[in-house]
Amino acid sequence: MKNCKSILYVLAFALAFTVVAATAADAPPLTFTFTKASVPGAMATSPGGINNKGMSVGLYTDSAGVGHGYILSGKKVTTLDDPNAKAGTTGGSNIQYNGTTVVGAYTNSASVGVGFMYKGGKYTDIPGPSGSKGASANAINDKGAIVGNYTDSAGVTHGFLLKGGKYTTLTVPGGLGTVATGVNNKGTIVAYYFVNSTGTLGSVMTTNNGKTFKKINVPGAGALGSGPLDINNENDICYEWFDSAGLFHGALFHAGKYYKFNYPKAYETYGGGLNDKSMVAGGYIPTKGAAMQGFNATFK
Repeated sequence: MKNCKSILYVLAFALAFTVVAATAADAPPLTFTFTKASVPGAMATSPGGINNKGMSVGLYTDSAGVGHGYILSGKKVTTLDDPNAKAGTTGGSNIQYNGTTVVGAYTNSASVGVGFMYKGGKYTDIPGPSGSKGASANAINDKGAIVGNYTDSAGVTHGFLLKGGKYTTLTVPGGLGTVATGVNNKGTIVAYYFVNSTGTLGSVMTTNNGKTFKKINVPGAGALGSGPLDINNENDICYEWFDSAGLFHGALFHAGKYYKFNYPKAYETYGGGLNDKSMVAGGYIPTKGAAMQGFNATFK
């Protein structure tokens, strides 16, 4: 089950940093300004999405080592624990661009992953299409369209689009599994897929509900590839990509160019969520073996 945006992690404070991103191809420099955005008092924070008001959502681990979903607005934290979930298994994945409806996933008493939608204090299950053996809701747009992934009876992972109460399956041809991670108000969807049995990732987008896919891999990624984790209404895309040593980093596709970035001095970084105000929400590991922490970053 995918409870937060970081591919490896299945499960705003005053200090800010400014760096100039390393770039892919011939892109001009892009400046990222980072601000810490972890849940106060948490052992670990893994952000998944951010809306246009700067509210972020994700998964955090409390001081007792128990996981929860969250909405973070400034210093105010709303904890998300689906009433049907096993303790510690609820995680937020994303939030609407101009709303407050959140989607995510939890594990039920039968140890099955279930997607959920949280709106106005109420939880609604997103179980996946008929025959699903486990599902996760990964993003929602302002029109209420939801994308995510589910596992079929053969154990194969597929992406899905839920729109108007109807599920559409998203499967990248030739892939060993597909995970849809973002959908904007224009209906453009981003996803990653498994290229082979060793876990190599490929990145794609579709503008026609999965009838065709366009490859959007981060240039220069190592053997494990790259995966898009969100898209905004300007068709900017944020990523997690892996270097030749298998360490993960952030990347942004913006105005037709790819820009690679890392939280300053961090061991690893991912870009998890993206809004329309040139802001990325993501996570970083300060040093090898340390717990994941959250950040917000503006870019220009």
